[in-house]
Amino acid sequence: MSKLIVLDRDGVINEDRDDYIKTPDEWVAVPGALEAIARLTKAGYEIAVATNQSGVGRGLYTLDTMHAIHNKMLDQVTAAGGRIAAIFFCPHTPEAHCDCRKPKPGMFLEIARRFGRNSLEGVPLVGDTRRDLEAGIAVGCVPWLVLTGKGQDTFRKGDLPEGTKVRPSLLAVVRELAA
Repeated sequence: MSKLIVLDRDGVINEDRDDYIKTPDEWVAVPGALEAIARLTKAGYEIAVATNQSGVGRGLYTLDTMHAIHNKMLDQVTAAGGRIAAIFFCPHTPEAHCDCRKPKPGMFLEIARRFGRNSLEGVPLVGDTRRDLEAGIAVGCVPWLVLTGKGQDTFRKGDLPEGTKVRPSLLAVVRELAA
């Protein structure tokens, strides 16, 4: 079975914004993130992105715009020598109480199904918020908190899930995983 890793998008791969990433022009990669994804690809990882995108449910941007944002990300990842195998997203607001919105594990269960796995036990999950970590832990992922995006605030609040590894960035995580 191939190696798999799950990455959050906003704050891990791209810079986060309090007012949401609403256009492709607003999508800007975190320094080192594209290189990190290229290194993961070269090390034989399949990369899945799991991202809450409540801006769709809030009417801030359309599904077509979100796909255009993802296409920009995929183009830049490819240009850097990387490959993202799949992007999973939740378009709902918290008020929808859906099963796919992190911290619920629905997206992760779908990732396991799509990658033909019975479990995500031991699969690295890289996120910048507690809800990212909780969603992955619920299905057995190994949690990595990065200090980009909302990661520094998450770290300062403390009370991280047991076993969480903390690194400054996705590139720092990858230097350990794909050394």
